[in-house]
Amino acid sequence: MAGRRTQILAIDAGGTMTDTFIIDDKGEFVVGKAQTTPGDESVGLMQSAVDALEFWDMTVEESFPQLLTGVYSGTAMLNRLVSRKGRKVGLIVNKGMEDFHRMGRAIQSYLGYSYSDRLHLNTHRYDAPLVPRTSTRGVTERIDLFGHVVIPLYEHEVEPAVKELVEQGVESIVISLLHSYKNPTHERRVRDIVKETLQKLNKNMPVFASVDYYPVRKETHRTNTAIIEAYAADPSRRTLELVNEKMQAKGSKFDIRVMASHGGTISIRANELARTLVSGPIGGVVGAKYLGEQLEIKNIVCSDIGGTSFDIALITQGDFTIDTSPNIARLVLSLPLVAMDSVGAGTGSFVRVDPYTKSIILGPDSAGYRVGVCYPEGGTDIITVSDCHVVLGLINPNNFLGGQIILDKERAYQAVKQQLADPLGLSVEAASYGVIELLESQLRNYLESLVMGKGYSPTQFSCFSYGGGGPLHTAGYVKGLGFEDVLVPAWAAGFSAFGCGAADFEYRYDMTLDGNVPNGATNEQKEEVAINLQGAWTELSEKVQQEFEKNGFSGDEVQLRLYVSMQYQGQLNDIEIEAPFAEATSAADWDKLTGAFEDTYARVYAKTARSPELGYSVTGAIVRGSVDVPKPKIPEEPYVGKEPAQEAFQGKRRVYWAGEWFQANIWEMESLQAGNVVTGLAVIESPATTFVVPPGFEAVLDTHRIFHLHEMAN
Repeated sequence: MAGRRTQILAIDAGGTMTDTFIIDDKGEFVVGKAQTTPGDESVGLMQSAVDALEFWDMTVEESFPQLLTGVYSGTAMLNRLVSRKGRKVGLIVNKGMEDFHRMGRAIQSYLGYSYSDRLHLNTHRYDAPLVPRTSTRGVTERIDLFGHVVIPLYEHEVEPAVKELVEQGVESIVISLLHSYKNPTHERRVRDIVKETLQKLNKNMPVFASVDYYPVRKETHRTNTAIIEAYAADPSRRTLELVNEKMQAKGSKFDIRVMASHGGTISIRANELARTLVSGPIGGVVGAKYLGEQLEIKNIVCSDIGGTSFDIALITQGDFTIDTSPNIARLVLSLPLVAMDSVGAGTGSFVRVDPYTKSIILGPDSAGYRVGVCYPEGGTDIITVSDCHVVLGLINPNNFLGGQIILDKERAYQAVKQQLADPLGLSVEAASYGVIELLESQLRNYLESLVMGKGYSPTQFSCFSYGGGGPLHTAGYVKGLGFEDVLVPAWAAGFSAFGCGAADFEYRYDMTLDGNVPNGATNEQKEEVAINLQGAWTELSEKVQQEFEKNGFSGDEVQLRLYVSMQYQGQLNDIEIEAPFAEATSAADWDKLTGAFEDTYARVYAKTARSPELGYSVTGAIVRGSVDVPKPKIPEEPYVGKEPAQEAFQGKRRVYWAGEWFQANIWEMESLQAGNVVTGLAVIESPATTFVVPPGFEAVLDTHRIFHLHEMAN
């Protein structure tokens, strides 16, 4: 389209679909969708970008040279970790501690197990360690938990250890010593000797000292994370570079940024690339936060249904929670991760019948990009939730991805009959509808337990529903929960990509501290902790500045925000607060910090829970640095009226619902205008998603192209 200038490209390469979100200089955007190509994610990216730009009658060659920035989130790194197809890593630890990585934490024996399996010890198992015992070597040294040298480093033991690991054929070496976060001298000296030895051996391989990446307590978490950096993250850098090269070959003039676990974006040249391990679902939470800020909605339940999972998160008082010890791929880690719950329940989830109980089992495995039996030439042998959608008439088999793929309804029908309906003694339609009801019931329970488990009520929150499969099931999983409002953006299918485009270009660095200030402390005690905290902030700020320098940003362009993790003395869990000043140098600054902590604690828990008489503990310092980048604007369209235009009506289609066949109204999403009201039973179709409005519900499109789903009064 002549005169249009594209500015931002955001990509979410999920397990099933790759979504592309392209924004122009006026803040207008288009969403493209294509199947993810696991072998080379850049292929799916280009196909998705082509699909998006067709709405503007533009080509990739016309658009990419105009772009100012691009953000990517993908699954290549996580897939490498989950499938255990990473580098061969060697590990150097304290002598006598060679087994601790293999043993892991006890929680790793049951992560990902159902509640019933957790109760039976004989069902638990540890996954094989990323680094086997045979590739682990110990060196003599000991630094205690206060950072004191108890046993000096036996430097002469390092070189033989490296030679043995090289002889085994390791491709990288990780070093992780006890309490190195308190005193890094020994670990860094081992690192230097390892590099010197590799140089002597004429071996060029990366070396990772945990203290250079994750200087935090909990040796298992820290070691796991450093190993992932070597095992999966660094090898995946090439995947990101390939995406970058493909884009630059089409005219882009920038290095792409990658969605990071803390909710910001970082460069593909970043030191700590493991932060991008889980990126796609986080984009949706960041997008919900950004949209909530624009709409002045502070309390949000985020719900994202894709082909493989249902991801949920809470935003309270305009911010999300950070989990500093998350678990990913059955490993406990030391990464700042946006707190989310994820369950293996999506539109591509496999559907099976338990041969003993005759009950329906959903997932947790999924068909991924192959959709289901309905996929051309038979995507899978096992039926999926999507096959049930096709049988019920909820999905138009001729409009999947805007007609790019034609689904086979007859094959889905016969597979559902054979695998589900006949074993249960039900009609094909009743069995398929039962699957949808079961899925939505499970999702509703997950959603309610998340909110109620945090001490809140759904009535205090608005629910944002997005993802390619979200609008299909929104009404089913919010029914009866009493949310203040339910919002479904018209760009729901590309909402995670939208969130990537709305994310700050931001680096975050953490450091463990141990600072205790008793109740009634003297000014000298307060000042000492304040000065130690400032020293940590200064060190972390330098690391942040160095990362931005890699991308050509000067120190003047970086906005630094200082945070601290604090708790009452004796408590197990800390909370993060932003410092109410730019520098800590005095007892008065400490008093300001405790005041901010008290206010945050009262908001997170309750005023009556505050316990200043216990004294305070500083457990960590955090620095977040960001630079200004272009962001999308929320659509703003004129109000038209309740009655949809005639061209939006696409006719009627037979849809099976609650035991009956209905003639459902079919609407084209792109032709609906602000103020239009669609009552159920109706199906609102878009090339990228399908929005189901059941009987008893209505969907109202506002001026921002966001549907508000209401349960109508009887």
